[in-house]
Amino acid sequence: MKDILDLHTHTIVSGHAYNSLYEMVRSAADKGLTLYGCSDHTPAMPGGPDAMYFVNFKVIPREIYGVKVLMGAELNLLKPDGSVDLKEKMLEKLDYAIASLHLPCTKPGTMEENTSAYLHVMENPWVQIIGHPDDGRYPVDYKALVAAAKKHHKLLEVNNSSLRPNAARLNARENYRTMLELCKEYEVSIIINSDAHVEADVANHRYAHELLEEISFPEDLVVNTSLEKLLPYIPRVKEVL
Repeated sequence: MKDILDLHTHTIVSGHAYNSLYEMVRSAADKGLTLYGCSDHTPAMPGGPDAMYFVNFKVIPREIYGVKVLMGAELNLLKPDGSVDLKEKMLEKLDYAIASLHLPCTKPGTMEENTSAYLHVMENPWVQIIGHPDDGRYPVDYKALVAAAKKHHKLLEVNNSSLRPNAARLNARENYRTMLELCKEYEVSIIINSDAHVEADVANHRYAHELLEEISFPEDLVVNTSLEKLLPYIPRVKEVL
């Protein structure tokens, strides 16, 4: 499988990442990516940027070092009602948005509460990707999650960082096996992302690829192989084509 994109990455703006936007894109170019997506953390994350950071993305070139560039954000899911930490007028300015549960921002709830947060945020038209729905500290009803992703036409992420041997998220591998088998059954597409916080990790999808190979996950359900497959989920892709 030729993987040409990485949409979950963080620059120094996120507060706990270590490279500039241009350094991250240079790394993407060096690794042969066609499309790079920046998804810095939003304001509820300690050390994250003010909301104003997300309003002026129009000044950033759509192509840098020969790589197509999308500017998004990783939103913090705050409550079971699916609320996030950027207002709609800010979300409208993003190329795409990832919605995730993070310990510094949201205490783990019950399975019902965590699942409710995901299901409600999938109703938000400005959110396209559910970020790392793999952490055992946030138990989830995966059948409900996958069914909702199909209903609302959202991408579920397989996060390479979660699968590292030293990852803080609990039972990610087992949880992904459950989720991915359901994705096969329901024919729900996924996106592989690095969650890079340093340029060396841009396009590092090693552990995600290994897992997909282990379970014979169908390539046609992985949007990383072409911009045309990604476009129905993230319409702003056509602005860089």
